[in-house]
Amino acid sequence: MKALVYLGPETVALRDEPAAARRGNDDVVVRVDAAGICGSDLHAYHGHDPRRVPPLVLGHEAVGRTPEGRRVVVNPLIPCGRCMRCAEGRTNLCLNRLMVGMQYPGCFAEVVTVPEANLIEVPPGASDIAAALTEPAACVLHGLHLAARALARPVAEASALVIGGGAIGLLAALFLRAWGARGTALAETNPARRRTAERVGAAEAFDPREMPAPEAGFDLVFDAVGSAATRQAASAAVAPGGVILHIGLQDNEGGLDARRMTLQEITVIGTYTYTGADMTAALAALAGGNLGDLAWVEERPLAEGAAAFAELASGRSAAPKILLRPD
Repeated sequence: MKALVYLGPETVALRDEPAAARRGNDDVVVRVDAAGICGSDLHAYHGHDPRRVPPLVLGHEAVGRTPEGRRVVVNPLIPCGRCMRCAEGRTNLCLNRLMVGMQYPGCFAEVVTVPEANLIEVPPGASDIAAALTEPAACVLHGLHLAARALARPVAEASALVIGGGAIGLLAALFLRAWGARGTALAETNPARRRTAERVGAAEAFDPREMPAPEAGFDLVFDAVGSAATRQAASAAVAPGGVILHIGLQDNEGGLDARRMTLQEITVIGTYTYTGADMTAALAALAGGNLGDLAWVEERPLAEGAAAFAELASGRSAAPKILLRPD
């Protein structure tokens, strides 16, 4: 099969690879229709993720078809099903979890092999774009549910700041709009992405380098970048008693104002991936049109994957999300 293979820092290449072998009797070979490039794929591309060891087929956001023709979304998170976190239903926190595109060969290929239990039926009429966005949308939805439980008042009464206008940030703004948030601002340095956010009506977008967010102004701050600079901005922008939701993983040092978190009872929540219920709910929201027309997603052939990675890594791409199609 043709696959886009991560070979080392800043290097991916299209080449012939053997299809991943079935690991168990319940594994299914899925023919990939479309797969999205995630920020974590870019993290690996830069050589910053020791969990993703080259040579490796990346990609974990995919829609495809089973041998009998079912259209399915791949849930790439494979929990052990035996530990306490799994018993609690918090499978995303399973310490023994495996992941497609990490320990399993990923979805930037003509076919991917995953357990049957990790396949979610696509509703009739849902587009490939909507289905392929399920995984990142589920990440956002999971985090927002955590934040909603921590807020003193309902989301519909909250003001929100989203930091970062990539796919995660844009999906967060779209979910907040769908949930009726009182007002959402989006901080993004890329002017094309600011225009996209405003065109789809997701949020009022601004360049934080030219117009910093008002201090202590937002009930909820959603950090979709996760750098020292954005943690510092989130610490300043969150209102007393508010919530910072930290989902980005750009770096791991500094930025958070722990003194202010303590003195003003600010809640800081780290959030990682999703449960199966989050995946199902996210797919329903996307398929039902709750998040708009999704015209901000760009599609390219898998053969152009290396160029797509290079554009995203350099910040030249205006698209918050690029999907790769093997055909």
